[in-house]
Amino acid sequence: MARRAARGDAVRAGARAGFVARGVLYLLVGVLAARIGLTGANEQADRGGALAEVAATPFGAVLLWALGAGLAGMALWRLTEAVYGAAGPDGDKPAKRAHSAFRFVFYAFVSFLVLSFAAGARSSGAGSSDQQSQDVTGRLLGLPGGQWWVGAAAVGILVTGLVIAGRAALRKYHKHLTWARLSKNQRRLMDVTGITGGVSRGVVFAAVGFFALKAAIQFDPAEAKGVDDAIRSFATAPAGQWLLVAVAIGLALFGVFSFGMARWRKF
Repeated sequence: MARRAARGDAVRAGARAGFVARGVLYLLVGVLAARIGLTGANEQADRGGALAEVAATPFGAVLLWALGAGLAGMALWRLTEAVYGAAGPDGDKPAKRAHSAFRFVFYAFVSFLVLSFAAGARSSGAGSSDQQSQDVTGRLLGLPGGQWWVGAAAVGILVTGLVIAGRAALRKYHKHLTWARLSKNQRRLMDVTGITGGVSRGVVFAAVGFFALKAAIQFDPAEAKGVDDAIRSFATAPAGQWLLVAVAIGLALFGVFSFGMARWRKF
């Protein structure tokens, strides 16, 4: 009965709601990052900034609760995958289950932060990701062998970012979609948003990992950067303003891709 429930309509609905919530957050982060690149606005291009934008709308409180609930639905779906295996022929493999378990922990944590923010604990969801990264890095560096722990985590994040970008470029997401049922225009939409969005998302993850690795090597937590500062760092590259805007557009497109996943993902 538990296995049937895990494959049931309620869990699938929760997963779809989670993709929508993820899409909203990435779309808002992309818009905030684009404003920074085009106008130099002093805004937070990360989850905290996105939540602050939602809270400022007329129905902000309701939307925040909806986002938190959607992310909780995503966490529940990933938990069922970890326990019972994911859809597909290789869904029962230990590596797949472990990956789903990691995603469950991640989405459960983010959902908790968003719901706490909705309940009035404004510092829980909207704190600067840059300050949070430096605080965590500083605590880890203070532990025995902390420099190695930070370095290992940094390499993991950097490699994860490169894998995300590579899988997006290779269109690995096709196998998760009801591709044969999509029209030509729907396929084009998913490829444009999936490749551009996935590569941009991966590049941002890799940048966060790079700065964490720099913090480990220099034994300086101030070198660690969250999503906001990692995105801003692209402005220091050649043609930096336009590179930052390009990454911002990619993140917004990943939000649109998430909406498509909510509609056409296989479960």
